Amino acid sequence: MGNGKTILRAIDLAVGYKEKEVLSGLNLVLNEGELTCLLGPNGSGKSTLIRSITGIQKPLSGKVLIQERSLSEITPKEMAKTLSLVLTDRVTPGNLTVFALVSLGRFPYTSWMGSLNGKDKELIQWALEVTGTLHFADRHVGELSDGEKQKVMIARALVQDTDIIILDEPTAHLDSPNRIEIFHLLKELTQKTNKTILISTHEIDMAIENCDSMWLVMPGKHIETGIPEELVLNGSLESAFGSEELTFDYLKGRFGKSDEHTNLSLEIAGDPILTKWTRQALERSQVSNNEEIKIEITGGRDAPLWHISGTDKTFNSLSQLINYLKQNDEN
Repeated sequence: MGNGKTILRAIDLAVGYKEKEVLSGLNLVLNEGELTCLLGPNGSGKSTLIRSITGIQKPLSGKVLIQERSLSEITPKEMAKTLSLVLTDRVTPGNLTVFALVSLGRFPYTSWMGSLNGKDKELIQWALEVTGTLHFADRHVGELSDGEKQKVMIARALVQDTDIIILDEPTAHLDSPNRIEIFHLLKELTQKTNKTILISTHEIDMAIENCDSMWLVMPGKHIETGIPEELVLNGSLESAFGSEELTFDYLKGRFGKSDEHTNLSLEIAGDPILTKWTRQALERSQVSNNEEIKIEITGGRDAPLWHISGTDKTFNSLSQLINYLKQNDEN
């Protein structure tokens, strides 16, 4: 985590369009060396807030300070050296190579001819290395997968060498492994470079696991802030995303259907990982919650065995165990 120095501050901020207020009464901070996640339901105003704190869109009222200077006082060139922005739009860079696209991040610093000096090239090399894109630097961006393109856009933001990086839904078009990789990359960047990173996202579980601070859009057009665990424990996260059909399971740390939280009380003993996934499988399968049943797991993860204590019943797969318990329920 960073040293607590505030890099960006919003004071009594209201954002929206003309007379339509989307969010109001916002008092927000971004601290140096921290990964902050902005979460909220679809249409709650996350993108509008990002456009407002980056100067793309004028706030309805209040002010934004970056390094204690008002947003309105910062010239576009100064802003390009202070804050880099990665938007959610799919990348359509034409016929550029990865190296050429990443090099564009040096535009605020290069001469009008755009020639790169030694420092520029060193920074580009570093950004390609830390984002894992160096090995395809000579390929055309159009040939890349969505995950590879997103890493390239992060590399370009790094090359811009700003104190603040803001990303709007950077994992929106990605599969699960790439989403995890992008989150881990951003977290690592805050720790290694002390940069301030804000990411808007729908990935609730990834945000809880990785972010240092959370901005949570609440019903009523305001934002709750804090470390993720505080916002879980005080009920804010459930208030923001929960419904009659969807509730937050505080033991599992995720949302689910209201009627699915059976939390089995039957006893399961053995390897902690096998125990965890056995319990999840039994809860999902809605087998009887019989407190008298005790399941012992032996044999280790390579060749596990599930034994029901006090019986001669032993199973070499979870499926067999579940089928047996379901048949028992029916009988």
